[in-house]
Amino acid sequence: MPVAARLDMAGRCPRIYELSLIHFSGKQLALGFCVEQNTRRAFRIPIVITLFMPNAEIKRKVFITYSHFDELAVNQFINKWAYAEGVFVPKALGVRDDDDFINSDDPEYVMARIREKYVGDSSVTIVLIGSCTHSRRYVDWEIKASLRQARDGLPNGLLGILLPPLPRAHLPDRFAKNLRSPDRDGYAPYFYPPSTAQELTSWIENAFRARSTRAQLIVNPQDMMHYNSSCLVHHVSH
Repeated sequence: MPVAARLDMAGRCPRIYELSLIHFSGKQLALGFCVEQNTRRAFRIPIVITLFMPNAEIKRKVFITYSHFDELAVNQFINKWAYAEGVFVPKALGVRDDDDFINSDDPEYVMARIREKYVGDSSVTIVLIGSCTHSRRYVDWEIKASLRQARDGLPNGLLGILLPPLPRAHLPDRFAKNLRSPDRDGYAPYFYPPSTAQELTSWIENAFRARSTRAQLIVNPQDMMHYNSSCLVHHVSH
């Protein structure tokens, strides 16, 4: 039973039986019976309990970095997990060709502008990985900016998720340098698509905690991609 619960009825209920959990209007409810014993007989009173799960209302602001070639799959991911399931608050607008800092030769300035304009007040970055995401310079820039310290002194948490229906994909080089796996103690884990909202929530929360527990593992070279590279799948530079 969660730590806090409110009985939606007057008075106290000494015994509660036959609880069943349901979701209704974004809340978790328990339906059951309150059994009250007086001098002559027991009363079974139907009750509704509104359950308050610790931290259930916390939704992290998540910056999504991706290749525009995967825009349909990315929109489907955001619509399902951010809007339908309510797992996170999305920030999905990334660097554009008409941004005023694109042609700057000052990496510090470029990273600061991406942090300010796009990554913003998000605390976790998800890299949605398609067949050619590894070749996109803006993805590299956005990962680099995410791994820098924000105003609160912490980097963004970072995780990668493979876009369906791909069985596997090449990782962006900067992400690969930070990969966390069973045999490697890195900063950023990499997953197949989530099956449930609880699963994705746990990944995001783990990435959020990593900002303070695994930040020392971050590998974030100063150099950055100046051009899109050749896609290792289609063997062309898009």
